[in-house]
Amino acid sequence: MKPAQEQSVLIVLGPTGVGKTEVGFQLALLVGGEIISADSRLVYRGMDIGTAKPSSRMRDEVPHHLIDVIDPDREYTCKMFEEQARRAVDDIIGRGKTPVVVGGTGLYVRALTDGIFEGPGRDEALRARLEAEAESKGRRHLWERLEAVDPEKARVIDPENLVRVIRALEVYELAGRPMSELEKAAEPLGVPYLKVGLIRAREELYRAIDHRVDAMLEAGLVEEVKRLVEQGYGDAPAVRDSLGYQEVLRYLDGSTTYVEAVCLMKRNTRHFAKRQMTWFRKEKDVAWIDITARTDYPQIAQEIAPA
Repeated sequence: MKPAQEQSVLIVLGPTGVGKTEVGFQLALLVGGEIISADSRLVYRGMDIGTAKPSSRMRDEVPHHLIDVIDPDREYTCKMFEEQARRAVDDIIGRGKTPVVVGGTGLYVRALTDGIFEGPGRDEALRARLEAEAESKGRRHLWERLEAVDPEKARVIDPENLVRVIRALEVYELAGRPMSELEKAAEPLGVPYLKVGLIRAREELYRAIDHRVDAMLEAGLVEEVKRLVEQGYGDAPAVRDSLGYQEVLRYLDGSTTYVEAVCLMKRNTRHFAKRQMTWFRKEKDVAWIDITARTDYPQIAQEIAPA
């Protein structure tokens, strides 16, 4: 599969563990490109092993953008990503290079291509009230409230994703208009792009995820989490709510055993990959490549690269 020559931005997406990092790296080498990470956890400094950041060798050989840009106790919004990613696209193209966007955060990819509205700021008191309501009546109840005032937005938000449900309700209450309505005013990316999705057979993907978890632990994930806690980041949402980190935190505070934590990491990551695919299947204009039983990443990159 070869995209048209006029494509200016190449986007490689897919679930965690599928091989995006490797394919994106080979693709950037092939086209003389630079990588823009579209991953909501790679932006945080000090969170390296548990987020599977590209290796130092990869980052030495190919420039990477939007990795290690903020400390874990700082908020990083989708709007910040959109603005920074678009500046990176303009900068890379301006230097005669090809932007290669690589990531599994579907909302970030959509923000880059379609734009995202500038919504009202956070209201901590309102968020606390909504969180308390979810605690007492259940997350499904809060999602049903959203469905009543913004059914279009509710359709694309997992009822279990409390952060996004609360944000949509927050926007509605503060702006007085549905979030889905405000989002329609967003500006799309002003340059052509191609979205390529990578997929593997489910059983193979799940095996890869299990292997990745084992590799992270062998590489020192527990020690990385201990270091973050010592630096005062143990309660930061970026750490507390991230796959791998949240399970290790539970092990460190005695809530689970090590074996239980490892099982939870694998199970939760598999569930996350499934949610990612649910999101990406709803995305428009994705050219899917099944790479089941393949690790020939340079060849896969050849199949994606412009002629």
